[in-house]
Amino acid sequence: MNFCVRGIANGVNAELSRERIFSFAAVVAAMAVLVVASGCGSARPIKYYQISPPPAVAAPSGEPINVGIIVRLPLASHIYREDPIVYASDAYQMGTYDTHRWAEPPAEMLQSAVVRGLHASGRFRAVQSQRSSSTGEYLLVSQLYAFNEITGANMAARLSYDVDLRELKTGNVVWSHSYNHDEPSAGRDVPSLVAAMDKNVQRSVLEIEAGLDDYFKNHPVK
Repeated sequence: MNFCVRGIANGVNAELSRERIFSFAAVVAAMAVLVVASGCGSARPIKYYQISPPPAVAAPSGEPINVGIIVRLPLASHIYREDPIVYASDAYQMGTYDTHRWAEPPAEMLQSAVVRGLHASGRFRAVQSQRSSSTGEYLLVSQLYAFNEITGANMAARLSYDVDLRELKTGNVVWSHSYNHDEPSAGRDVPSLVAAMDKNVQRSVLEIEAGLDDYFKNHPVK
């Protein structure tokens, strides 16, 4: 009787040992497949893009307008306060690229472009980004609505934002401007889209510069 029990127990133990061996072999095989797969398909590198600085004016015409302008960071949706490049296929659906990103979030790039553009024009005494130590007579505020690729048959870079100039002494809005433009892309790849957006941003900054220059000509600083 004891011999039979021992025989049964040994058979059970042998079967369990074989199951453990098979389970271990399966785990090893699965790990090997993962290692091979990871070696064959490495992660795609992330590419970053930036907007080019505005060209400096060699010899601005006339004396600079005696005003200091502070440029505030544009208000924007969270999607434009992050760095992935945004695309839109229609009026309702948007998405972001996984491996194509801006060097800075669009809201920050737009603020920087406006500051650099107005400063490079040589038309104003001082232009700076808003900080705790910033000083000036006017505050330029904006609301960013679109800074994205438009996909489809006619690929383009869409830029849309509103700008207000506030007199800091009174808090009054003394000048406003709306910019809305789709700049056609020369190609259907991301670098072409970036080039189109760069052109769009520079064009918008020139419009702001011209508008502010015209305002101060008609409303001379005392």
